[in-house]
Amino acid sequence: MDSFRSKIVPVTTILAGVVVIWYVFAVILNAPFQRDLDQRANQTPGTVEFIGKTLSQPKPTLPAPHQVAVNFFENTFLRSLTSNRSLVYNAWVTLSSTLLGFAFGTALGIVIAVGIVHVITLDRSLMPWIIASQTIPILAVAPMIIVVLAAIGITGLIPKALISTYLSFFPVAVGMVKGLRSPELMHLDLMHTYNASASQTFWKLRVPASVPFLFTSMKVAVAASLVGAIVGELPTGAVAGIGAKLLSGAYYSQTIDIWSALVAGSVVAALLVMVVGIAGRLVDRAMGGRPA
Repeated sequence: MDSFRSKIVPVTTILAGVVVIWYVFAVILNAPFQRDLDQRANQTPGTVEFIGKTLSQPKPTLPAPHQVAVNFFENTFLRSLTSNRSLVYNAWVTLSSTLLGFAFGTALGIVIAVGIVHVITLDRSLMPWIIASQTIPILAVAPMIIVVLAAIGITGLIPKALISTYLSFFPVAVGMVKGLRSPELMHLDLMHTYNASASQTFWKLRVPASVPFLFTSMKVAVAASLVGAIVGELPTGAVAGIGAKLLSGAYYSQTIDIWSALVAGSVVAALLVMVVGIAGRLVDRAMGGRPA
């Protein structure tokens, strides 16, 4: 009970503080437009009425938390799952490319890490390029990937998944390199004493030692993969997906829809990270690990 309270109370406190600050900035940012509306209508509302108006504008500069919450609830629970306005439908469209890109990125990151750990040449030549690749803005890379693949007839899910792969392979590669190199020298000497082959050392010592590092890096990778899928939807002019919701909201100045889509993306990311964390604990338990 104490452990549960120690986790819930700090999170709830920070969330309450964020909501309060959010309301304050909503009033500040929406006030100029509302003041202009009142002047045109020859109205002089009181302070309380004025604040209420700033928090109920149909197209506010910064939507109030309750406006986003209402929009999120309506588009999540009151819409048909096949409707283009349904956040569940749009989240699923984005999730499909996210999961495919995450799978590609995880596999690619593991392969690269194994090569770097076992081949000195790759460690010296490939690792700097991997790090340098992450300095290129994804907004610059995404359109190039979309255009090149479209030129050879590849459209739809694959281009978005490859953009997710680009963002997700890096944390997996770095984490796995750290994990595969984590066994202590004493353990490596012990395997050498037992006359273990390089393959046996890899599977019986390095791989088990790298599992905690792998799942920790996969939490970062799956969130990055979601960002890549959303960014991949922007240059394609997608009609469905969280990125498409952001685009349509920007076109029609529907700021409430934009913030609602952002909340939906955050919820999806939190769920994905939670699933990866649960999978990590299950694998650790299956390998004989003890809970901390």
